[in-house]
Amino acid sequence: MIISASRRTDIPALYPEWFINRIKAGFLLTANPLNKTQVSKINLSPETVECIVFWSKNPGPIIQHLDLLNRYNYYFQFTLTPYDSSIEMNLPDKSELIETFKRLSDIIGPERVIWRYDPVFYTGKYDFSYHIKSFENLSKSLSGYTERCMYSFLTVYKKCERNMKAVTFSRPDMNDILKLSEAFAQISISKGIKLQTCAENFDLTDFGITRGKCIDDDLISKITGKQIIIPEDRNQRESCLCASSVDIGAYNTCTHRCIYCYANFNHDLAIRKFNNHNSSSEIITGDLSGNEIIRERHDSSSDSLQPKLF
Repeated sequence: MIISASRRTDIPALYPEWFINRIKAGFLLTANPLNKTQVSKINLSPETVECIVFWSKNPGPIIQHLDLLNRYNYYFQFTLTPYDSSIEMNLPDKSELIETFKRLSDIIGPERVIWRYDPVFYTGKYDFSYHIKSFENLSKSLSGYTERCMYSFLTVYKKCERNMKAVTFSRPDMNDILKLSEAFAQISISKGIKLQTCAENFDLTDFGITRGKCIDDDLISKITGKQIIIPEDRNQRESCLCASSVDIGAYNTCTHRCIYCYANFNHDLAIRKFNNHNSSSEIITGDLSGNEIIRERHDSSSDSLQPKLF
């Protein structure tokens, strides 16, 4: 079983104690986002969990607990962008996050810390030239601390349109996508970083850019030392190449307040859920009411509890 922790919220930054408590307990519960009474019990034993994929914009809070994960295989998708607090409101300063990135890489190795430059979009401040300069500066800072960068261009879904009304933004057109990608490729090659797109369906192989997968069975096979063959996740976007996984997070529970976030479309609700969070609970948000139907999950090959997001 592959555990995704999590596309829906930032567990390493905001819920590390809960996650570690569940590791100690050996299981957790996760609810169907479309039907809270349908709950899965996830076995977290090292024998069952082949790999944990962490998604975070600030994994600093979980670093102190990594020694408790020695029996597990895992890696991080670490999002580090050039945006300031008008876009990503509740994150530490980027210089601090760069140091966190380096510290994490020093502990677990650059192969297991994937840099995400995601999503790419324009505003009056963040234009073509700004992205080129920022990508170069971040690449220089992270060179030697990561082997791969994944990037994608903004897609605005209805759930996050309201949050993005605070800024005037646009997605780069195809001409700029090609120019940015070519420039990014030249920079990343010079810094020893492999560049891949995330859930994009255009061909950039002329620039040496391949289509990547965040839940990466090839990387998991390399980390675990055994061949892992997992079908693609049918619950993600059509252009997504990720292997199937079990996501253990919950929507509207992240307090970072990134205006482009598709998983967090009600910030007030997220704050309430975070404030009511119980790190001793079996489930990440709230407590069980008693009328749930709980079933055990044994693999991640067919995650019927994950609705399509897009």
